Amino acid sequence: MPTLNETPRSDRLHIGFFGKRNAGKSTLINALAKQQISIVSNVAGTTTDPVFKSMEIAGIGACVLIDTAGFDDIGELGKIRVEKTKKASEKTDVAVILFSDSDIKKELEWFEYFNKRGTPVLLVISKADTMSSDEISQISSEVQKATSKEPLVVSAENESITESFKENLIRLIPEDFGSRSITRDLVSDSDLVLLVMPQDIQAPKGRLILPQVQTIRDLLDKKCIVMSCTTDRLDKTLNAMAYPPKLIITDSQVFKMVYEKKPKESMLTSFSTLFAGYKGDLEYYIKSAEAVEMLTEKSKVLIAEACTHAPLAEDIGREKIPRMLRKKVGEGLKIDVVGGSDFPDDLTEYDLIIQCGACMFNRKYVMSRIDMAKAQGVPMSNYGVIIAYLNNILDKISY
Repeated sequence: MPTLNETPRSDRLHIGFFGKRNAGKSTLINALAKQQISIVSNVAGTTTDPVFKSMEIAGIGACVLIDTAGFDDIGELGKIRVEKTKKASEKTDVAVILFSDSDIKKELEWFEYFNKRGTPVLLVISKADTMSSDEISQISSEVQKATSKEPLVVSAENESITESFKENLIRLIPEDFGSRSITRDLVSDSDLVLLVMPQDIQAPKGRLILPQVQTIRDLLDKKCIVMSCTTDRLDKTLNAMAYPPKLIITDSQVFKMVYEKKPKESMLTSFSTLFAGYKGDLEYYIKSAEAVEMLTEKSKVLIAEACTHAPLAEDIGREKIPRMLRKKVGEGLKIDVVGGSDFPDDLTEYDLIIQCGACMFNRKYVMSRIDMAKAQGVPMSNYGVIIAYLNNILDKISY
C-alpha cells in the first residue's frame, strides 16, 4: 500500500523489458535504476516471475520497471513463465526489446505484437561488449530492414551509453501520459464538490480507499472546494451548505439513495463511474450496459475485480451486484468472479463482463481487457455504470 506521498503504482509509467533468457534485461534495468533490482546471473532463466519495481528516475519520473522471464523459455514451467511475461506485456506503457544474438525471429514477433497494440517500443542490441562490430552491424541491419527502426546499441557496463538509453526512453513516453483528469471537465476552480463516502465494513479501518484519495487530490489540484460526509449524514451536510454543490460524487452502492436526496441543481456521479473514464472506455461501458436487457437465466456474467482481498459481507462485486442482477434477470443467472490479474483468455462463454473501477490497474492494462472483449464480441461495462443502469438513473448522472 503506497504512503500518502507516493504515486500509486497504477498511475506510474510502466516500462517493460523483453528478450530471450540471458539477454541482459536484468543488467540493463539495474544500470538504469542505478541499484540492484533484479538478480543478475550467467545462468539462463534466472528471472522466473516478472519483477515489478516502483522507481523515481530523473527525467522519467514515477515509473515501474518490469523485468520479465525470457520469451524463449522451454519446458512446462517455461510455458507458464512465458505466459506471465505476456500478462506483464499487457500492463506495459513503453516496451524495451533486447536483441542478444543473430536469431531475431522471436524479437520481431514481439515487436509486431506491441506495434499492433500501439505500444511504443525501444529496440536495443544488448551486450554490445561481448559482440564483434560485424555481428552488431549484421543484427542492426536486419532489425532496421524488418522494423524501419534503428536499434540502440548498449552495454550496461558503459555509463554514457546507459544515459543515452534513458534519453531514448524518455522520447517514447506518450505525450498525454499523466495528464488525464479523474473528474475531467465536470468541475473547475472554486466549484463546491460534495463526496459521499460510506464507512461500512467494506471501508478499510483508519484510511480512505485509493479512488477517494486520488479523487480528492484531483479536485484540490483544480482548486475546488471539497466537502465530505458519510451516507447517514447526507441530509445534515446538505442543510449546512450555503448553496448546493456543483457536483456530488458518491459510492456506487448508494447511488439511488443519493440521487433521491440531491438538490436539482447538483450533478451526480460516482467514484467508480469517474474511474471508468479515467482508466477505461466510458462510452463503451455505457453502451455495454444495455446488454443487461438481453440477459436470461441461461446467461453467464463475469465480474472482474482488480483487488484480491478476501470477500467480506455485502461485498459490492461478489454480493450486491449479483443480487441486483438476479433480481432483474432471475436466480438462475450464472455469475463468475475473478480477482487481480486473473482474466480468462476466452471470453466467449460470457454474455456480459463487469469490471470494477480498476484503481489498482494502470490504464494500459484495463484497455487491454476492453480490447479483448471487443475483439471477441462480448459487451463489457463497469460497476458504477451497471449500478446506475439497474437503478434507472444512468441517463441522469454526469460523466
